[in-house]
Amino acid sequence: MAYVNSSVRPVGWALRDLVQHQMHKLQKLTQRRRVYIQTMTELNALTDRELADLGLHRLMIPAVAKDAAYGK
Repeated sequence: MAYVNSSVRPVGWALRDLVQHQMHKLQKLTQRRRVYIQTMTELNALTDRELADLGLHRLMIPAVAKDAAYGK
């Protein structure tokens, strides 16, 4: 089976540029993970009644947190 590398790298990128690009991606991933954890923490701190007022059930918390952090 053949695999296709779909990543596109402009010709002439220096190693420094590649490292900076990877660091930027890591920073974005870290920031999104923080949003996920913060959302999970805050929603889990709510009572079942408060969640119901928001139209949520406790089992929906991970999906809501994932959507808040990473989008649909």
